[in-house]
Amino acid sequence: MKIGRHKIKLIIFDMDGLMFDTERLASIYWKEAGKKFNYKIDDSIFEKTIGLSITETEKIYKEQYGAGFPFEEINNERIRLTKNHVLSKGVPLKEGLYELLEYIEAKQLKKALATSTDKSRAEMLLNLSNTRRYFDAVTYGNEVMNGKPDPEIFLKTSRKMNCPPEACMVLEDSKNGITAAYRAGMLPVMIPDMNEPEKEIEAMLSKKFNSLIEVRDYFKHNLKA
Repeated sequence: MKIGRHKIKLIIFDMDGLMFDTERLASIYWKEAGKKFNYKIDDSIFEKTIGLSITETEKIYKEQYGAGFPFEEINNERIRLTKNHVLSKGVPLKEGLYELLEYIEAKQLKKALATSTDKSRAEMLLNLSNTRRYFDAVTYGNEVMNGKPDPEIFLKTSRKMNCPPEACMVLEDSKNGITAAYRAGMLPVMIPDMNEPEKEIEAMLSKKFNSLIEVRDYFKHNLKA
């Protein structure tokens, strides 16, 4: 399939903030978990960690709050609270997710998932949302040494699918994800979640959309054999 001058063989999805509206949940429950341990976690700190691996996230929190910050305990509480939320209320989906997945499926285009989230949590969300079946391959955060913005996770995913980087389009919501896709030599497409991109990120983008519905509609008019 071609979009412009590029022949696209594989579309790689991010998960949190792109497929699922889970970044907002994370923000809420990081704050709530922090309170339990007498730490005030504000949005400016959380936003720095969007799209990062858990190792990089820990570094940022400890840089802000000191080496004694009980990261593991607070993170475990945050995970518990988030899990209870999705088990009781379901996984919050981004507008147009199923429509986009179904459209790409109908076009017989390969799809993969590359998420900074660890396998156990990601599989829970994918199974609860009934979306795992759409993906030909999944790369989890615990499969790579270096998290986004390092390109490792996207390059590993393209190798799994035997697809050269220049034939991969990446759908991302975060600046760290876009940077990783750009460094991988892929086509970065942004659907912003909690923050609009800065100028340096805008310069890396192939396209930017407001929702996954807009991505689907763009594909309908521009995805050609």
